[in-house]
Amino acid sequence: MKNLETLTRGQVSDENALIFDALKTKIGMVPNLYATVANSNVALKALLDLGQTLGGGEFSGAEAEAIALAVAEANSCDYCLAAHTAAGKMQGLTQEETIKVRTGEIEDVKLKILTDLARDITLTRGYPSPSSIERFFDVGYTKAALVDLIGFVANNIFTNYLNHIAGTEIDFPKAPKLPELV
Repeated sequence: MKNLETLTRGQVSDENALIFDALKTKIGMVPNLYATVANSNVALKALLDLGQTLGGGEFSGAEAEAIALAVAEANSCDYCLAAHTAAGKMQGLTQEETIKVRTGEIEDVKLKILTDLARDITLTRGYPSPSSIERFFDVGYTKAALVDLIGFVANNIFTNYLNHIAGTEIDFPKAPKLPELV
């Protein structure tokens, strides 16, 4: 028995059925992640509301997807790597850039510092190095951006952990495997 099931529209609450309808209209499908979060009558709305609200904050769509890729790589979440590779490309990242974000080798200095801090926050469980935060501010990010970044990291950790526990089936093209590090 699975810990969490990927639900269909007929298996969810009326509120979540309406969200499923809106997702299908907006993106043409209900991703398995959302169909799994829908096991809770409130978590799906909360997840989508947080993502939408943060999306109106300090970061561009490409930056938000880069954050998600850095967190997913740090947490080894294959589902989120696939989803955010696809979404990142829709936000203007190239396939090569999505890989470089994951390896920490992105050439764009500001994006590198952003994703390095996201990774640092994730790997240290919220205790990033002071130098990571200092570099973040040095390239022009604000205190508001730092708070938004923490929100994005938390949102992505939620989905990473949910996918780990649920074993969510990947319904996006799989993200490329990273080259072996020597």
